[in-house]
Amino acid sequence: MRLSDFDYALPPELIAQHPAERRDAARLLVHELRDARTTLSGVSELGRWLRPGDLLVLNDTRVLRARLRARRASGGAVELLFAEPRAGGRWSAMVRPAKKPKPGEVLVAGEGALRVRMLERLAGADGAPGALWEVALEADGDAPVEALLEAHGELPLPPYIERPAGDEPEDRERYQTVYAREPGAVAAPTAGLHFTEALLAELREAGVATTTVTLHVGLGTFLPVASEDLDGHRMHSERYVLPEAAAAAIAACRARGGRVVAVGTTSVRVLEACAAGGELRPGSGRTELFIRPGYEFRAVDGLLTNFHLPRSTLLMLVSAFAGVERVRELYARAIAERLRFYSYGDAMLLLR
Repeated sequence: MRLSDFDYALPPELIAQHPAERRDAARLLVHELRDARTTLSGVSELGRWLRPGDLLVLNDTRVLRARLRARRASGGAVELLFAEPRAGGRWSAMVRPAKKPKPGEVLVAGEGALRVRMLERLAGADGAPGALWEVALEADGDAPVEALLEAHGELPLPPYIERPAGDEPEDRERYQTVYAREPGAVAAPTAGLHFTEALLAELREAGVATTTVTLHVGLGTFLPVASEDLDGHRMHSERYVLPEAAAAAIAACRARGGRVVAVGTTSVRVLEACAAGGELRPGSGRTELFIRPGYEFRAVDGLLTNFHLPRSTLLMLVSAFAGVERVRELYARAIAERLRFYSYGDAMLLLR
């Protein structure tokens, strides 16, 4: 298949700029693949579509306040988006403008409370210097980088949310899942944003179990697919953990005849990466798994997901799970029903 096979026209007014009034107030387009039946429901009614014995797999990554505004000694502004830790306490960061700083230069941020030492501009996929730098974040004292970013950084909202990034109180609360525990992501696992503690408790009381995995959403989520030939696309690798407890919960779900329902494409990538050998195994590492039509799923029976950008690898993953033509029809239905798209938008539940 080609990149253009995953294009669609979206009226710009359907791109959600703010979250719903309540997390579970989002609408939910439910599609049962076996019966080819589609129903417009709501996230608050999720228990209507799940059965006792089913298992929800949640991604417990926590979004860092990873966008930092700094200044050079000359007074020039530089914006950094911290991506992930590297060896020796250093970090990779996307820098704009990438060409202006020099190796060894020190930028000042947080009204002088911390410093960013520019170490080395990293090579891109083509071998030429890219937008990523290796940097060191420094401050007086021994505060960890995550604490410094929490104090002085901003939430890196996606560019299609056209308002100041991470400045509004609603973002500080609503651009994290209620079960976010492990800091390290630069974007939220957005399907999980719909859950409240009350909804999770209601589902557990109804016999639907939950377990958590971790996938730290990386900069790849912001990068477009550049190649029309999908064979030429390389996924940006992301860090994951599948705990032994999660693997045991999945095995128990299988044993009782329940369905494993991944909450978000990030949970899918963890499960499928850990089942690549044919048997689901706990562990941690990095995955570059590119799930697109033709992929054979080994670990997932259902998927709760938001509506994704055209020509994105996330849309390709959903199309691999439900079928390209079927997803086109579902997206057309979502547009006709005026559902809200992308990170703060409505959701879709696909069940096999």
